[in-house]
Amino acid sequence: MINTGRNVGADRFSPKKEEGKTGAWMVTFTDLVSLMLTFFVMLFSMATVQIDKWDAITDSLSTTLNPTKTETVATATADYNISTVFRERAINLEYLQAVLQEKVVNDEVLGRSLIQLLDDRLLISLPGDLLFTQGSKNLSTRAAETMLKIGDVLRHVSNQIVITGHTDPQPASGQDYASNWELSLFRAIAVGNGLRKSGFSQEFLAYGYGDSGYDQLPAIPKEKKDALARRVDIMVLQTGVLK
Repeated sequence: MINTGRNVGADRFSPKKEEGKTGAWMVTFTDLVSLMLTFFVMLFSMATVQIDKWDAITDSLSTTLNPTKTETVATATADYNISTVFRERAINLEYLQAVLQEKVVNDEVLGRSLIQLLDDRLLISLPGDLLFTQGSKNLSTRAAETMLKIGDVLRHVSNQIVITGHTDPQPASGQDYASNWELSLFRAIAVGNGLRKSGFSQEFLAYGYGDSGYDQLPAIPKEKKDALARRVDIMVLQTGVLK
C-alpha cells in the first residue's frame, strides 16, 4: 500500500475554490458606466441651452414645488343692490298724476284734494273732514266711493304706496282710541282698506303721526290750519314695491 502522505479525511472536508465565480465582471460594468457618463457629459457640453425656455421651466417648477395662496377679491359686476334687483317696475309719476287729475272733475272729495308731484313721490292729500265725521275712524259713504276711484287707478301700478294719517292738536274723544296718534293711524288704515275694495291688492305702509306735524303747517288762521291738519296723505313713491 502506497502512502502518499495526504490525509484523505482532511481532503474530504477542506474548502474548495469555486470555479468561474470571480470579480472580473464588476470591472467590465464599471468601465461601461464610466463610458456612458462621459458620453452624456460630452453631449451636454455640445448643446446650447435656451435661456427663455430654461427660465420657464424653473418658474414652473418653483410654482409647483412652492405653491402660494392667492386672495380673490369679489367685485361688483353691475351697479345694482338688493333694493333695486328685487323691486317691481314702477310707473311714471307724471303720467299717474295726469290720470288721477281726470278723476278730480266729477268727484267732490278729489276736487278739494291736493294732488302734487314732489321730487320722489306723488302726494294725494285728502281732507279729513270729507273722509270722516268728527272723531270717527270710519270712512263716510261718500269717501268710500272716492277710495274706489283712486284704488281703481292704483291697482294697475307697482309703485310703493305709503298712507299717513294726521290730526289737529285737539285731544281725541273717541272710545276706540286713546290719543290722536291712534286716531290718525286708524284713519290711515281705513283709507288703505277703502282702496282694497276696488281690487287694489298690493301691500301698503300705514303710519299715524297725530298732530306732530302741526307746527310745520303754514301760518294761517287757526280754523283753516286745523282743517288742513286733519287729513290723510296717500304717497305714491317713484320706486316699485319689493317682490
